[in-house]
Amino acid sequence: MNESIYITALAGLSALGNSSEESWSSYQTNEHCLKQREINGFFEWMAPLSEKSKQEIELLRNSDLKYRNLDDTVLFSIFTARNAVAQAGWTKEDNFGINIGSSRGATALFEKFHQEFLDKNSTSTLSSPTTTLGNISSWVAHDLHSKGPEISHSITCSTALHSLLNGVAWLRSEMANKFLVGGSEAPLTPFTIAQMKALKIYSRETDSIPCKALDFGKKFNSMVLGEGAAVVCLEKGATGNALAKIDGIGYATEILEHNISISSDAKCFQSSMQMALGEISAEEIDVIVTHTPGTVKGDLAEYRAIEKVFCNKIPFLTTNKWKVGHTFGTSGMLSVELAILMLKHQEVIKVPYIPVVNSPSKIKKVMVNAVGFGGNAVSVLLSIPKL
Repeated sequence: MNESIYITALAGLSALGNSSEESWSSYQTNEHCLKQREINGFFEWMAPLSEKSKQEIELLRNSDLKYRNLDDTVLFSIFTARNAVAQAGWTKEDNFGINIGSSRGATALFEKFHQEFLDKNSTSTLSSPTTTLGNISSWVAHDLHSKGPEISHSITCSTALHSLLNGVAWLRSEMANKFLVGGSEAPLTPFTIAQMKALKIYSRETDSIPCKALDFGKKFNSMVLGEGAAVVCLEKGATGNALAKIDGIGYATEILEHNISISSDAKCFQSSMQMALGEISAEEIDVIVTHTPGTVKGDLAEYRAIEKVFCNKIPFLTTNKWKVGHTFGTSGMLSVELAILMLKHQEVIKVPYIPVVNSPSKIKKVMVNAVGFGGNAVSVLLSIPKL
């Protein structure tokens, strides 16, 4: 990369908590955040926000009449965006752009309005403006009084990392000086859960840890959905409050043989990881935060790609999906949060049901992977900022 770009603030909202301090505290335990809730007449595993976080979102919803009818994806985004921008010290006078995406968007409102249409053969006036993907970043821009460009998109489960790629591109083009990027997802709805069950990838585990992400010996799919949002602030040039430096970005899309699965050795990940490395030696990477959603084929394909790229120098591997579920478009940025926390605290986060292999004595560089339906892979390489 020609120009140094830094992450100067991050904010997450998930089952882990609604601050970096809460997230790190949760990572210090071997307890997962997954709950069983009744949905569609069955008890299903999921990772909902804590009651404390839900109360914060309801306070936000009721703070402005215009916010009363917004989907959770929008409210999650506003909540995290406010926190991140405050950390970075940005004001409405700053010329910053916003790119917050979502894999599914306003799922809950779509289901509500569609049911209303089936029942009444008509729908509410606000059904259209409150369910568009552009609804997310535009409302965040309204809330923050931002004058920069606002962009929303869906690139399935790699959406948040594609937002980061886009932010980097805007900064390097000098069309903006600062960019707020991330993802938001509220998929814990009857239709979305039913969709995942129809694909036969949803967890039916009955033991103490229902999602076995990164367990390459599992016999059954074990994906569990979670909700939340995560954003980071991007700036060009070294600043005193930088949390991490972006050393490399990579992306790839592979030709699919099946609607939902990548190749057995995840050629898209091989390409995205190699692009992110650039001229950096693979041996310099200390940790990889994997995408590994908890499916048998998906987890193993990513590991085979890592083997191809890193050969016999495979870094320490970790994931947060066993703990916080798969948050679709948000997941890549929650993985960035984990990466930054490990860089800050110089401590790897272990997955309790797999052996510890290649744990580094010092964490200097962390790679983060994400991929989604469609074979859209992204890899981001982060390091400790040298200010």
